[in-house]
Amino acid sequence: MKILINLLLSGVAVALAAWLIPTVQIDTYRVAIVTAVVIVLLNLTLGSILKLLTLPLNFLTLGLISLIINVLMILLADRLIDGFST
Repeated sequence: MKILINLLLSGVAVALAAWLIPTVQIDTYRVAIVTAVVIVLLNLTLGSILKLLTLPLNFLTLGLISLIINVLMILLADRLIDGFST
């Protein structure tokens, strides 16, 4: 139940980002939830591996690399999902 609530809140966060940022476009709320799920899955798999590999560089840049990796995960989700564009 907790996972479902987190996914729904992530979907709301994606929809809110689309409302606040003019360059982010989402077709429907269903696409927002799917986008949230894909971003979470990408961060759990590929994002974790990239963060582990760039740990020394991340330490030197005081976390800037984590921000860049998160942006790359969002851009990858943009490529994977129709109806979501940045």
